Amino acid sequence: MAIITLTTDFGEKDHSAGAIKGAIYSELDEINIVDISHSISPFNISEAAYVIQNAYSSFPKGTIHVIGIDSELSPENKHVAVYLNEHYFICANNGIMSMICSEISPDKIVEINIHDRVETSFPVLDIFVKVACHIARGGTLEVIGKVINTIKPIKNLNPFVNDENTQIIGSVIYIDNYGNVITNIKRKFFEATQKGRPFEVSARSHKFKTIFNKYSDILNYDDDEDSKRNVEGKGMVVFNSSGYLEIAVYKSNNSTVGSASTLMGLNTMDTVTVNFLKP
Repeated sequence: MAIITLTTDFGEKDHSAGAIKGAIYSELDEINIVDISHSISPFNISEAAYVIQNAYSSFPKGTIHVIGIDSELSPENKHVAVYLNEHYFICANNGIMSMICSEISPDKIVEINIHDRVETSFPVLDIFVKVACHIARGGTLEVIGKVINTIKPIKNLNPFVNDENTQIIGSVIYIDNYGNVITNIKRKFFEATQKGRPFEVSARSHKFKTIFNKYSDILNYDDDEDSKRNVEGKGMVVFNSSGYLEIAVYKSNNSTVGSASTLMGLNTMDTVTVNFLKP
């Protein structure tokens, strides 16, 4: 049985997500629909890219991923279907796929061209659902679009290194449910640039000289219990489970100890730097 996933910025209050599911069920008697997220920040392409990149590979090969972010059709915002790593992605060609495509090259990209046959003011419902159901029935991509070779990149998706090779300049691409701040600096990129040098991670006025492998590494188990409890709410930096540099607060909670986002005033697209120091 085919699987269709949904990732949107529609939220749970409005009818949109429910209408999309209803339209899919109206076309297909047997289908599994999985919500990845409907809580992407409105029109936040880098946030959607991070979420779908880190979710899609957990699904079986052949899964169809519908991404409804900034999907209104325009001359600068075409619709595409992408076959990559044995998964299908249906979305606007607005940069959402560029994070995945930076690591894995697509096997096929088509620019969807069925708009003259489907009247729509809600493309995710009317166009993306049609394409997803077509694929779920075993249809080929060439039937619903023309083959193209490239997709639109996201600006400032990748961090860069200064000319002196002494600093990585990155940015915040996602803030998770705990208020942890995820940057676009991946562990592999960091280590290749670091070359064993000491470093300092800077975000606004906050500086860190240690990167932990997991949150609980901040605890000193040789210390007494009172000291362990006092670590709650302390800022830290980790490489998260997806391999991205993340600024966090240990056991963050916005209603009690706060979070990295609230306590440090960090938002998406804010700059985070890593300065490499002389040994």
